[in-house]
Amino acid sequence: MPAAPPGSLSALVGHARPHWRVLLLSLFLTLLAGASGLAQPKFAQTVLDRLDGGGSVTAPVALLAALLVAGALLTGLNAWLQQRTSERVVRQVRRGLVHRLIRLRVSELDRRAPGDLISRVTSDSTLLKSAATEGLIMTVNGVLTFAGALFMMATLDVRLLAVTLLVLTLVAVVITVVLPRIKAAVARSQASVGAVGAVLDRTLGAARTVKANGAEGRETRAAEDAVEEAYAAGLVGARYGALVAMVGGAAIQTAFLVVLGVGGTFVANGTMSVSELIAFLLYVFFLASPVSQLVGGAAQLQQGLGAVGRIQEVYGLPAEDDIEVASASVPDHAAPPAVELSGVEFTYPGRAPALRGVGFTVPGGTRTALVGLSGAGKTTLFSLLQRFYEPTAGTIRIGGDDISTLSRAEVRRRIAYVEQDSPVMAGTLRENLVYAAPSATPRQLVEVLSLTRLDALVARLPQGLETPVGSRGVTLSGGERQRLAIARALLRRPRVLLLDEATAQLDARNEQALGELVARAAGRCTVLVIAHRLSTVTDADQIVVLEHGLVRAVGTHDSLVVEDTLYRELAATQLPAAGPPARPPAGPVGAASTAAPAAGAP
Repeated sequence: MPAAPPGSLSALVGHARPHWRVLLLSLFLTLLAGASGLAQPKFAQTVLDRLDGGGSVTAPVALLAALLVAGALLTGLNAWLQQRTSERVVRQVRRGLVHRLIRLRVSELDRRAPGDLISRVTSDSTLLKSAATEGLIMTVNGVLTFAGALFMMATLDVRLLAVTLLVLTLVAVVITVVLPRIKAAVARSQASVGAVGAVLDRTLGAARTVKANGAEGRETRAAEDAVEEAYAAGLVGARYGALVAMVGGAAIQTAFLVVLGVGGTFVANGTMSVSELIAFLLYVFFLASPVSQLVGGAAQLQQGLGAVGRIQEVYGLPAEDDIEVASASVPDHAAPPAVELSGVEFTYPGRAPALRGVGFTVPGGTRTALVGLSGAGKTTLFSLLQRFYEPTAGTIRIGGDDISTLSRAEVRRRIAYVEQDSPVMAGTLRENLVYAAPSATPRQLVEVLSLTRLDALVARLPQGLETPVGSRGVTLSGGERQRLAIARALLRRPRVLLLDEATAQLDARNEQALGELVARAAGRCTVLVIAHRLSTVTDADQIVVLEHGLVRAVGTHDSLVVEDTLYRELAATQLPAAGPPARPPAGPVGAASTAAPAAGAP
């Protein structure tokens, strides 16, 4: 994480530092072009003096022309170097942001709008691009060229130099007062642009919900409000920028008129020659360039500082820095690991405790179901198992290893997770299928497609596995998305399989088939299932009943129906003929029960 304070000049310079050699070359070329410009008034004075004295002007005119051509060529080469370096800076910044954003901790991603984070990679980095190269060079060159011009003017007439500096003081005052306000306006504008992205991300990500509820107007107004805020902030920045440009231009014009008047008096009383006055006036006009560079460079720097503050904020967010390298791999033939939880507690910020001293053991190679009313803490437990969050107390062990001592990469390598909503990535069926196992063989793909009954779907698609699934898998049915998620998990050959009601959208036939598949999978991995439908877990080896973040009871279906009132109530409302000590009929419940493990099945 960069050490420089967010929004500081040192943070901005830090982004340009890797390109310091090219920037120094660009600055050198800029100074050469500036030197060419500084020499031109002196040669013009020489031409005038020779004309006045009847001498030849061929040589000074030729040198003056050469200086003009050299200045133009240097300016063109320098512009190319600066633009190329600008693009390299923005590439570097975007790569760093992308790397960081993808590795942010889940807790940060849960509380931040994706659209705002994305705008920092797109919009903010674009503002930084020019500031980190052109802005820095323009400012430095403006200062040096301005100093050079003042020196040359001093060699001509110190009195007129004092008059010029007095007038230009106005520019310095305006820059000092106005530029910080440009930075604030840019930061406000970029935040508003991020808000626009956040609204659009929310709206487009739930397009069907928006349209089905007739909410297009409300969402449009929310986006338009953010657009208006960005517009208002942009106008403030433009107003200050126009003020700076106006004052800078007016100062040069005023300096010219004052110098012309005062210098004319000096010429009239014989203390200054006409050629010296003309040369001095040319330097006054020359000052327009460094003053413009100073003003423009300073404005660009302020815009960049407004953007770099938002960019640096990303680097300050906690990220997962241990997801690249997993520990020594566990052999595939190793026995399925036990999962042990002891005194596990967890609280989401600003909320009541989600888990309170949870403890139970899942023997290796068995199926354990987590049941309970909504908010009992089931999904939170899954999040802790994968180290999406860290428990505030207690320990979680997989195969005897405390997962807090393992890298997140190693923990997640051992686990496959099938989410309830079974998200699908934009791309093809094949890309989604091998997402967690890029090295899967064609034979393994065929096997998993058959096991999850996706082979029929693939067979009837014209492009087979190369068929695009659309954004968020929109071209697939809910059941197809769930089977795809399960197939993806199975290809990982996990040691622990987490299933969050993964068969919720499957029909009875597919649910039973996948339940049988999960039952077989328990032979080589440990399975934990979150189940809202008890019919899917009645044959689980163990059922853990959670209530308000506590373990209420642990047992089998038959024992819990007898011993636990909450489980008995759930069974009575969901299962036919549920009651002690009878077991649900083998027909529907048996079919669904084998699927139960599938409720989280891979």
